[in-house]
Formats: sequence, structure tokens, C-alpha cells
Amino acid sequence: MARSRIIVIPLFLLIGIILITTPFLVDNYFIPLSLLIMILSFLPFIIRFERRNVAGRELVLLAVLAAIAAVSRIPFASLPSVQPTSFVIIVSALVFGAESGFVIGALAALVSNLFLGQGPWTPWQMYAWGMIGLSAGLLRNTWIMKNIVGKVIFGFITGILFGWLMNLWYFVSLDGSVTMAAIIAVFTTSFYFDLAHALSNVFFLLVFGNSWLKILQRFRKKYGLLDE
Repeated sequence: MARSRIIVIPLFLLIGIILITTPFLVDNYFIPLSLLIMILSFLPFIIRFERRNVAGRELVLLAVLAAIAAVSRIPFASLPSVQPTSFVIIVSALVFGAESGFVIGALAALVSNLFLGQGPWTPWQMYAWGMIGLSAGLLRNTWIMKNIVGKVIFGFITGILFGWLMNLWYFVSLDGSVTMAAIIAVFTTSFYFDLAHALSNVFFLLVFGNSWLKILQRFRKKYGLLDE
């Protein structure tokens, strides 16, 4: 697991740097290049997950958790950025690991958008929620995730970072005409929504975090699901 962290974390830092700097380097090709980068980032985890000896009941469990994370967006659709999707992804990753968290996060975005609307932003949401699951899974055995304070801080930070990553989609739509004024305006406008997402993560982790973790850990131990 430690070896996978050494490889995975620098890889995604590099992808993030490329995603941020690409619009200033290749304006005319940013849309296809950014989508290509995200697709390539999905592949190693999908391939590695496929090569694992995953039982049918484990796939059913992942599908159910992804469906719960996806459907939980719908009742909160009238409250922008307030939804328990990130919470479900985080607690699932804490119990079942980084790969499972990434798959649940990516599928949750894809499935929920079947109801809320698919579009070119869907790969970005898949990447963002997948990365939340991946990060939570990689950190699940560290001191950060061993106490409620660390989980809450993680939930708050990832809520903000989710919004920042999704802001990049707006810059893609500008077709290369990105200015500092536009960047400041977009991040200022999105601050309320990013804060709402972050605070909703904090609320759900504080109120439901321990009970969800106990239930999922009981399932994992009793049925031997997705042991890493």
C-alpha cells in the first residue's frame, strides 16, 4: 500500500498541474487534451480493480454504495452544492479502500447525472469525486482519519477543492480566453457554493459518520468483503 502511495500521489499531482497549466500552453486543444488526461487517469485504477479477485457480491456492494451516493444528490438538488454524495464516498473509501472509493466516486457522478443531466462536465465530476474517494482511501490508516476532527477537516478541504476543480470546466468553455480577472470572478462567485459543499460534508460526517462507518465495517468483517 505504501508503494502505491509513492506512485499514485505524484502521478495525480502531475495530472493536476497539467490540467491547470494546459489552457495557458495549448489554448486551441485544451478541451480534448483535458478530457484525455482525465480518461488516462481513470484507466490505471479501473484496470487494477478489474484484475483483482472481486466476488460478485462485492461488485453488488460497490454498485449499491455508488447508487446511494448518486441518488442522495436528487433530494438536495434544490440546494446547490448541499448533498451527502461526498460523505457517502468518503466513508465508503475509509472502510473499503482507495480503489473502491475511486470507483464509487466516479460511478456516483455518472449515475446521478442520468437524472440531473449529462454533459461535458460529467468527466470532471467523475474525476473530482473519484479523487475524493481515492484520497480518503489512501489516508484511511493515517492519524488524519483516526479521529473525527481529522475526518471533518478532510471533508471540509475536499468540499472546497471539489469546487475549485469544477471551476476549471468554466475556463474550458471560454475557449482559451482566460484572464486573471475571469479567474478571480469565477472563484469569488463560486465561494458560496464551495463553502456550502464543504459545510455539508462537515455536517454529515459529524452527525452520521460514526454510525455509517460501524455499519459498513460490520458488513466488511462479517462477509469478508473487499479486504485489501
